[in-house]
Amino acid sequence: MTMPTPQCPWRMQVHHIRQETPDVWTLSLLCHDFYPYQAGQYALVSIRNRADVLRAYTISSTPGVSPFITLTVRRIHEGEGSNWLTREVKRGDYLWLSDAQGEFICADKATERFLLLAGGCGVTPIMSMRRWLAKYRPQADVQVIYNVRTPQDVIFAEEWRDYPVTLITESAGVPGFTEGRLTRDMLLQVPDLAARTVMTCGPAPYMAFVEQEVKALGVTRFYKEKFFTPVAEAAASGLKFTTITPAREFYGPVGTTLLEAMESNKVPVNAACRAGVCGCCKTRVLSGEYRVTSTMTLTEAEMAEGYVLACSCHPESDLVLA
Repeated sequence: MTMPTPQCPWRMQVHHIRQETPDVWTLSLLCHDFYPYQAGQYALVSIRNRADVLRAYTISSTPGVSPFITLTVRRIHEGEGSNWLTREVKRGDYLWLSDAQGEFICADKATERFLLLAGGCGVTPIMSMRRWLAKYRPQADVQVIYNVRTPQDVIFAEEWRDYPVTLITESAGVPGFTEGRLTRDMLLQVPDLAARTVMTCGPAPYMAFVEQEVKALGVTRFYKEKFFTPVAEAAASGLKFTTITPAREFYGPVGTTLLEAMESNKVPVNAACRAGVCGCCKTRVLSGEYRVTSTMTLTEAEMAEGYVLACSCHPESDLVLA
């Protein structure tokens, strides 16, 4: 079995699959070699073992703690990657993963006090880090707040019984849960909040609220998982982008990346890592001025033909795209 792409050199076998919630499954994978990763990182997965369809998923297991490499995946309507992983992949199948990626990790934080905040499926790196802290920094003061829509949406529900956690649900009157959504008053109840390292993962509006509130309350060490990128509203002015096939024009504000401009205007583009690593968002620029911050996976010939990684392309004038 040959690897589909050099970007995903790690072959892993599905050992078992566990349903966590009505729409979330955890795939436990056996890697026959040592797979280096840190708690909180993610990997690209080759979907259907193809080179041209890569998707990024958090590694929800914990190095040195978990017996398997695990991916915890929410099934998204019409999501090519999540539907394949949760509907079609079976025990014994093989998956191909990239090296572990991402800087949303706790191991490099020189502190003994943490506040970990998760919304929905954003709990996957949070649980990975919570296990890591319990094993390798058992003396650390770790507070966790986890927000879900309903009690049935709690991912790793049984495992959370092992750790102190504040569970918040939008459902009314559920024992063991705080009703509603995260508020400033809830944050004020966290002891020594301003002295903590705060890390959060979840939907973009949730992370934006957390960042605004904790910084207003004096937190200076704040980290969020940037992997979940919000799509901005389409711009009506600014830099103009013209595509040849099909012919269309759209705009992006000065300072945007090419990927952000394309996504906010619903221009089809594949994006996985959003960090200039995976190569999914390769796009050809025919004319215009721009600078790039990553050319990983691009050959000299491709760059000479104007190919860029859209996530790492910073337009400095109007652009014409192939």
